Amino acid sequence: MSTENEGNAVPPAPSAPPVPVASPAASPQGPGPEGNAPTAPLPPVPQESPAAPTAHHQAPAGPAVDGSWPPPPPATPAYADGGAGAGWGASYQQPAPKPRGGRGGLVAAVLVAALVAGGLGGGLGYTLAKDRDDRGSTTVSASDGSATQVKRAPGTIANVASRALPSTVTIEAESSNGEGGTGTGFVFDTQGHIVTNNHVVAEAVDGGKLTATFPSGKKFDAEIVGHAQGYDVAVIKLKNAPSDLKPLALGDSDKVAVGDETIAIGAPFGLSNTVTTGIISAKNRPVASSDGSSTSKASYMSALQTDASINPGNSGGPLLDASGAVIGINSAIQSSGSGGGFGGSGQSGSIGLGFAIPINQAKYVAQQLIKTGKPVYARIGASVSLEDSTDGAKITDQGTGGAAAVESGGPADKAGLKPGDVITKLDDHVIDSGPTLIGEIWTHEPGDKVTITYKRGGQEHTVTLALGAREGDS
Repeated sequence: MSTENEGNAVPPAPSAPPVPVASPAASPQGPGPEGNAPTAPLPPVPQESPAAPTAHHQAPAGPAVDGSWPPPPPATPAYADGGAGAGWGASYQQPAPKPRGGRGGLVAAVLVAALVAGGLGGGLGYTLAKDRDDRGSTTVSASDGSATQVKRAPGTIANVASRALPSTVTIEAESSNGEGGTGTGFVFDTQGHIVTNNHVVAEAVDGGKLTATFPSGKKFDAEIVGHAQGYDVAVIKLKNAPSDLKPLALGDSDKVAVGDETIAIGAPFGLSNTVTTGIISAKNRPVASSDGSSTSKASYMSALQTDASINPGNSGGPLLDASGAVIGINSAIQSSGSGGGFGGSGQSGSIGLGFAIPINQAKYVAQQLIKTGKPVYARIGASVSLEDSTDGAKITDQGTGGAAAVESGGPADKAGLKPGDVITKLDDHVIDSGPTLIGEIWTHEPGDKVTITYKRGGQEHTVTLALGAREGDS
C-alpha cells in the first residue's frame, strides 16, 4: 500500500471567524465555504492487490538495492506535507475570500437571529427568575471555586495531553524561493534537538528557513542537523534553545500491541496543538511513500497503523501511548480521495488509516543524525524487484546501473543468495514484496543477524546473515 504523508504546506488557520453577511435571505443552496489552501498535490493512491491486504509500495518493474536507493517509483503517492515540486513545496497562499451570499449568508442570518433571540431570552429569563426568587430554587450549581479545582487523573487523555503539549512544536519550513509548509516535531533532548519527518523540513535543506513554535507562543529559529530521506526522519536544532526544555519520554515500539490506546499531537491543516485519539490498528505495515515527483526517492517503513485522526500538518508529530510515552512519529496516511492528493480540489483528510514510524527505529536514526549528520542504513547487498507482489521479494537478474544483482562479498553473497531467489521471510515477518523487505531490513541496525527464508527452484531454504551498512542517502 502506498500512502501519502499527512502534513503539508497549509496556510495559517484564520484567527477570527468570517464576518457575518448582512443578507439573511441568502439561499442555503449556494456554494459552501472554500477548503484549506493547497497543501501538496498528490498522485492517485494505487489500489492494493486483493491478495496483499498489507501496505505495499506500488512501483514499476526494476531493481532496488536493499539498503541503496531503489529507483523512484512513479506510482508512489506523494507525502501529504513534504517533497519537492508539487509536494511539500506548495507556495504559501492565503485562503481565497469566502463568497458573500449563499451558505455564508445563511449562517450569518442564523447567527444574527440567534443573537436577537438570545437577547430576548435573557431579558425574559431574568424577569421570571426575579419573580420566583421568593419561592426558592431546586437548581444546584457548582461554585466558582470548585469549578476551578477540577483535576485530571494521571493516565487520562487530558492529563497526558497537558504533559506532552509543552514539548511539541509546530514547524514552518520555507525554501529560498519562498515555498514551504507546516509540520510538527517534538523535543528529543535538553540541548534543543527536535525530531520530525524528513519531508517536513525538505524545503529548507538548501538555504531555506526553519522556525519552531511552542504552544506557549514562543518561536525559535532552527537549523537542520541531519535528515534521512529513506527513513523519513530528520533532526533540527533550536537556535538559542531555552534551558527548561523537557524531552518527551520514549516508549518501546516493539512492545506495542494491537488495541493499545494512542494519542496523536500535531498541526492538522495548520491548526497547531491539536490532540486526537485512537488505537493501534495494526503493526508492521509495509508502507512506501514519496512526494510523487519524478526525481523523488521513496521512504520505506514497517509502520504502526493507527486510527487516530491524522491529517496534513500532523507529519513529524508524536504518537503517544496511554502513559504519554512516544511510540512513533506520525508520517503518512491512506486517502480515499479520488484525486489522491491534498492540493487544489483534491485535498483529502483522515479516513482512519494513519501510519507512524516506530520510535525504536526513529530513535536510532535520530542519534546517528545528531552524531554524524548522516543516516546509516542496514543492507543485505542484493537488488530486489519493486513490483507489487504477494509471493515475496525477488532478487533481480541485474542491479542498478548494470551492477551485479548480488554484491560480491556482501551479506547476501556470503549467505549463498543468488539472482532469481525469492525471499519470503525475514525472521518471523512475512515478506510479500521488495518494498516490504526494505522496510523490514531498515528496522534493524547494521551488524544485526537476521534469518532469511527464500525459495529457489520451488524449494525453501533458510540462511542467517549479518546485515551490512551504507552511509548517506545517495
